[in-house]
Amino acid sequence: MAGGSSPCASCKLLRRRCARDCIFAPYFPPDDPHKFAIVHKVFGASNVSKMLQELPLHQRADAVSSLVYEANARMRDPVYGCVGAISYLQNQVSQLQMQLAVAQAEILCMEMQQQDQHHHQPPPVMLPPPPPISSFQDDQKSNNFLLGNFNNLQHYLNYTVANSSSSSHVMQDPLKRESLWT
Repeated sequence: MAGGSSPCASCKLLRRRCARDCIFAPYFPPDDPHKFAIVHKVFGASNVSKMLQELPLHQRADAVSSLVYEANARMRDPVYGCVGAISYLQNQVSQLQMQLAVAQAEILCMEMQQQDQHHHQPPPVMLPPPPPISSFQDDQKSNNFLLGNFNNLQHYLNYTVANSSSSSHVMQDPLKRESLWT
């Protein structure tokens, strides 16, 4: 018995007398019976006893802590145990690192666009004067001409901003913005 008259959690669960040299007593106190119960259910008392006997005294507390952690993980995930939890967390870290990299790239892109807008204004584009309007049909042609030039101007401006901030030749459509977060 470890320090008191009450048997340790392992001896209590196994319904045996707790000896003074009980290998479980220092690590499975009587006030925490669930700790040994879960380790016993997953690994078995005999296997845990053998593992602890093979270890030096200064490593046994850490070994018991690891066994309790692994036993709890095995109860939650019987196939993968703590490896499943570690794998899940590693995947989550990878996804978050990727999201962080994307966000940092977007910030850098925005900063470069702002710098280019302040330092390198694209030359003004002069639109040709509209043809004289003489009839309704000419009005329609004139509107189509102006709208066509306006759309070209938007693409030209986006093309020059994109080219001045990077070496890629990708035209950007300001109305379409795809998000990598969804």
